Parts: sequence; structure tokens; C-alpha cells
Amino acid sequence: MIAALASAAFAAKTATTTIPIVFMVPEDPVARGLVASLARPGGNLTGINFLTGELAAKRLELLREFVPAATRAAILVNPANAFATEAQLSDVQSAASAMGLQIRILRASTSREIDAAFAPFVSERPDALFVAGDAFFTSRRVQLANLAARHMIPMASGTREIVDAGGLMSYGASILDVWRQVGVYVGRVLKGAKPADMPVAQSSKFELIVNAQTARTLGLTVPPSLLARADEVIE
Repeated sequence: MIAALASAAFAAKTATTTIPIVFMVPEDPVARGLVASLARPGGNLTGINFLTGELAAKRLELLREFVPAATRAAILVNPANAFATEAQLSDVQSAASAMGLQIRILRASTSREIDAAFAPFVSERPDALFVAGDAFFTSRRVQLANLAARHMIPMASGTREIVDAGGLMSYGASILDVWRQVGVYVGRVLKGAKPADMPVAQSSKFELIVNAQTARTLGLTVPPSLLARADEVIE
């Protein structure tokens, strides 16, 4: 029995066709080739899709609601994660066009490249920064938060960890709830259920986290509409 997160699920699928695998992945597992279909996965894998890419457009809309005067936004993506980057960029570009928001795509897959991506902000400061959902960016949350604070840029992301580190806001699946869902599936497999017959589930709980302290530092007022919808406000 294997419980695997994101890229580890692909490695596990390659390694075995018999040991049951329960995964949690941020993108469409059918498009990525993990399972045959969401309803009937087939094979030895099933799990949870926590919809990082599908929520990208909504996240940009919430950022614009927070900073309504914004006309230019920087979009930070990880080129090393090509499939997820392509999916999120497609949705973000469509949403930005609909909002009349000009965007500039920045790419970084190392700590040094993150520093380089922020360098032009000294002379060409965008009105807001959208960080694509990516495990690498979550791991570099302190660096991202420090750079955003240094350049006084409102930053939105898909994970609350970046907001805890000092980002402005996040919107995405509750990872704790995703792990709960994984635990339920693992329990069912251990009791004899076959992954092939267990439909891939999708995240059932999403959370909007707002860092009010960061907002005050940036001279922003948290819109009442966002305060009313926020699952947590960090003071």
C-alpha cells in the first residue's frame, strides 16, 4: 500500500502495477496518464485531485478584487513543472483578458531564478503578483514573502503556507482536508477495496486566507466582501 503526493505518484506508478496506490495530485490525473478515467480508474491507482490549476482563474479574480485599481500583474510560474504551468497559464491569461488586466509572465525554478524574476520590479513594479500553484514555490515561501515585502507588492498564491509567511492572500484546496480524504481512501483499500473500482475524488473544501497585517503594511484595506468570505484572517 502506497500513499503518494504529486510527482511521487508517477514514480510509484512506474515502479509497480500490483501494489495499491492512493495519490493526491494538483492536476487532472486522466490528462497526466495516472488513471484511465475519474469514474473508473482501472489499474492499481486512485486518489484525490486537489484542483490547483482549475482554481487559478478564481484566484486571480480574488486578487483583483483585493487590488481593484490594478492594471498590470506579474505571473510567476515554474517552467520545470511544464504540464501544470501550461494549464494554469491558459486559465490565467483568459481571466486576465476578461478583466482588462495586462500580465507579464515570469519563470523561475530555482532560488536564484526567483531573485532574478523580482529584479526588474525596482524599475517596473507591477500592481500585483500572482504565484502559480506549485510545490517549489511553497517550499520557497519565506523568500517569496520577503521579496514581495521588499518591493511592496500584493502577492496571491494557492497555498496558505505562503500567506502564513507574509503573502497577502491565498485561495485553494485545504491540504489538511485533502490528507483527510486520502486517509479515508487508504482505509478503504486496507479493508479490501480495489483502487480500480474507486472513483478519483476531488477536493471538497476550499479556503480563502487573508493576511490583514500584510494588507496594512501595503496600505491596503481588506474589502468587506473578502472579509465576509475569508475562512481565516491573519492579524
